[in-house]
Amino acid sequence: MIQERLKALRDEMAKRNIDYYVVPTSDFHESEYVGEYFKARKWITGFTGSAGTAVIGMDEAGLWTDGRYFIQAENQLKGSGVTLFKMAQEGVPTINEYLAKNLKNGGVIGFDGRVVNTCLAGTFREIAEDKNGSLYTSEDLIDIIWKDRPALPSSKAWILEEKYSGESVTSKLARIRKEMAENGADTHIMTCLFDIEWTFNLRGGDIEHVPVNLCFALIDEKSACYYINEADLDDGVRAYLKENGVTLRPYDAIYDDVKAIKNTAKVLLNRAQVNSRITDLLPDGVTIIDKENPAELMKSCKNEVELQNLIKAHIKDAVAMTKFMYWLKTNVGKIEMTEVTAQDYLAELRSKQEGFIDLSFGTISGYGPNAAMMHYSATPDNCATLEPHGMLLVDSGGHYLEGSTDITRTFALGPVSDIEKKHFTAVLRANMNLSHARFLYGCRGLNLDILARGPIWDMDLDYQCGTGHGVGYLLNIHEGPNGFRWRIVPERKDSGVLEEGMCTTDEPGIYLEGQYGIRLENELICRKGAKNEYGQFMYFEDMTYVPFDIDLVDERYLNAIDKERLNEYHKKVFETISPYLTKDEKEWLKTYTRQI
Repeated sequence: MIQERLKALRDEMAKRNIDYYVVPTSDFHESEYVGEYFKARKWITGFTGSAGTAVIGMDEAGLWTDGRYFIQAENQLKGSGVTLFKMAQEGVPTINEYLAKNLKNGGVIGFDGRVVNTCLAGTFREIAEDKNGSLYTSEDLIDIIWKDRPALPSSKAWILEEKYSGESVTSKLARIRKEMAENGADTHIMTCLFDIEWTFNLRGGDIEHVPVNLCFALIDEKSACYYINEADLDDGVRAYLKENGVTLRPYDAIYDDVKAIKNTAKVLLNRAQVNSRITDLLPDGVTIIDKENPAELMKSCKNEVELQNLIKAHIKDAVAMTKFMYWLKTNVGKIEMTEVTAQDYLAELRSKQEGFIDLSFGTISGYGPNAAMMHYSATPDNCATLEPHGMLLVDSGGHYLEGSTDITRTFALGPVSDIEKKHFTAVLRANMNLSHARFLYGCRGLNLDILARGPIWDMDLDYQCGTGHGVGYLLNIHEGPNGFRWRIVPERKDSGVLEEGMCTTDEPGIYLEGQYGIRLENELICRKGAKNEYGQFMYFEDMTYVPFDIDLVDERYLNAIDKERLNEYHKKVFETISPYLTKDEKEWLKTYTRQI
């Protein structure tokens, strides 16, 4: 089937003299996760992971993806005619290097200009022009051959009340306009769904587990336009936007409106986010001020209303997770369980919490060797049965009116080996090392990543992903510009300075292909500490309240400080969560948070 689709695409490429056609994992907004309509890369290659780019040539097709998906991609691409290129591995060319080497003189690189950002399109243009070639960006060739393509998503927009957002639309627009003026801009084009929805205090449901609507925004010194499928709006949202001085425009009208911007305008936009079709339509003479959207940093620094709400959300989530852990460990081997029935039971527990809206991403429930695939996805037709031995890794989260959660725990289902306990204990130490960091303001995740990775590097092991990512407030679960990573990966955009109010995950792990995977993930709030002659000190407040499975802890690998930290954490978990549990659950939790 994949080979038939590749042939159909190549036929269309031949008609237009296109030598290489690029199919990214993207929508018109450079979103990380996309709706079914936009899953063109999945459709043309068969690889279902959330990240990757396909490059289709007339004789060869390639798929580039990162370390989270190497095992999954190898399995899914077998027999497809698509070659896996493992990103950031020694000897593996980047997409740009591959195109620069293989594009013939006078060759053409094609892509849909609406799903490739302006920076990347500029790089492709340079590669083509170096070979006296050109770009072809005016058509979506996948759309021509994908006969049963799903429709564009459509869901009702809703208002996130100020008791949850903590700031009005008027205030947010004023702050954005102030940033525009400081950057010498009179106009601002926004295409990032998360920045836009944050600005207007709106949410939706156009992307699975990501509560946003497809939309654009155009802001100048006096007006703000919000572009959306008008069927997604009810009278209440229309009235709300009008009250806040926001003009409504049809979703696709952005492409006409940018052509009408004055040619003397100074336009603030992020070339790494705004699709190349939009920038190509700007009139000659327009000055582009290429900077991050002001809203990106603003929304990453949660205000105190948001932070207090987030703590409430994490308590609710911890109740569901703790009840799940109790159910899992007391019933495994007694009732039939699979990876899927376990994750479904956890989803049911979350759904019973007040203010629950949706899961914050598709749950990862991986038993034994399946957990070695970082973004494994179990299905009813393809999942493992849980048995009373080995380990189960569960990475999950929920969206609540009070905010979003992301947590991973690895559970012992019965007897485990000494090496599994050694590795679990190392990951536990890694998690606690980072959560207890004290650092001077100005540090980035790059400065702190070694605190988590150190205990794992000490064993000559590593995990091929970041240690943590920023978390949005009822938006995308992966949010920049904050994160923890030992090296800069430009496309991840997570190397920003750690600011007060930022929420970042702490999730080191160990993954041994064909054996097992271990990950432990909490969420941390960045707070200000002491300020003295050395500068402003910062620290993290842990807002995840779920026990670590001490059945997997080998005390021989914990020093006195490790034990103190673990005991302190478990004391807090018991005090916070036990009031919400049944008598049996409370007694069980007392055992699993006992002092060691």
